[in-house]
Amino acid sequence: MTEILEFDVSNDEEAMVEDTDLPRRLKNKVYETLEARDVTLEQADDIITAVENRYLDTRIDPLDPVGTVSAQSIGEPGTQMTMNTFHYAGVAEIDVTQGLPRLIELVDARKEPDTPTMTVHLEDEYADDREKAHEVVWKLEATKILALGDVSTNVADMRVRIDLNEDTLEERMIDPEGVADTIEANLGVETVQNGPVIQFGPEEPSYRDLLQLVEELREITFKGIDEISRVVIRKEETEEGEEFVLYTEGSAFGEALAIEGVDSSRVTTNNIHEVYRNLGVEAAREAIINETMDTLEEQGLDDVNVRHLMLVADIMTNPGTIESIGRHGISGNKDSVLARAAFEVTVNHLLDAAIHGEVDELDGVTENVIVGKPIKLGTGDVDLRMGSLGPDASTSSD
Repeated sequence: MTEILEFDVSNDEEAMVEDTDLPRRLKNKVYETLEARDVTLEQADDIITAVENRYLDTRIDPLDPVGTVSAQSIGEPGTQMTMNTFHYAGVAEIDVTQGLPRLIELVDARKEPDTPTMTVHLEDEYADDREKAHEVVWKLEATKILALGDVSTNVADMRVRIDLNEDTLEERMIDPEGVADTIEANLGVETVQNGPVIQFGPEEPSYRDLLQLVEELREITFKGIDEISRVVIRKEETEEGEEFVLYTEGSAFGEALAIEGVDSSRVTTNNIHEVYRNLGVEAAREAIINETMDTLEEQGLDDVNVRHLMLVADIMTNPGTIESIGRHGISGNKDSVLARAAFEVTVNHLLDAAIHGEVDELDGVTENVIVGKPIKLGTGDVDLRMGSLGPDASTSSD
């Protein structure tokens, strides 16, 4: 009897526990949890037996084609997904790609999503105080000149004039001197500041140069992160309680993690490549699974078993990087010429193979279907070979 069980049991009950096929540490964990809830040994054993049966029922049988089943399990519900590119993801002010376009983005491993976004959770007082939360907002959201004041041009004097809004400067914690210094550093001009008014112009009188300065001025980021154009703040109920949560248009995952007040353990982005660059391939795998599952659930297709999505994520991240499922990724890197040709750009694959003298071993499913040969299908189907283990070892043909 394990030491975890402190209540008395009979010899029959002890035998019942020992006969359970689950690993001992798993049994112990279950009993430890259930004992605290005043569950009897018989009830605990029934629960363990039910869990074990469920586990055995969900295992695949040898020769089950898990790849084909996964593809079908994801592809069939995919035909029911909407084609709407934009859909509100819980925040009415932020548009994000959902439905089939988002699923395609994920399996294609796009370098940049059509609508990159982040969900930024805050920590400590930043999560509870709106003013403190806004400090993080202004560190994230890119502040451009048109958000700080009005820009006008004086063609007669060849001058650009900026009338800063002092209330906005105070709200975003920016001073006029800082704005002037940023303009000088980015445009290479000399500014004249008089309170909230800043003026500057081209070195030589030129209408074209004047307009060019105005265009370049509008692109300068005075505070925040270039890639994040807007941040929405909402107070909502989370696992940590009621707190402020930030939603962004644009994504800069690595920079967001370094901002004071940001809870780096709960920040998420829909850009899987940013996750890979900052947290590694294992985190990218989890991101692919979560993003795919969220996309399906948002469409009401939550009956797709997560194991199918895990298999897809495993294949995409198996090389240690993120590979797309397509002709520029996994499908295009297959050894079989016929398998590559059957997917896309048939003529190009066959022509390249002929030029380089490639040989197709006909080992896979697709190429055998094409040539009319029986296919080798099924996970766990292996060939056993017995060979010599050394110079003195005998071999057997049995």
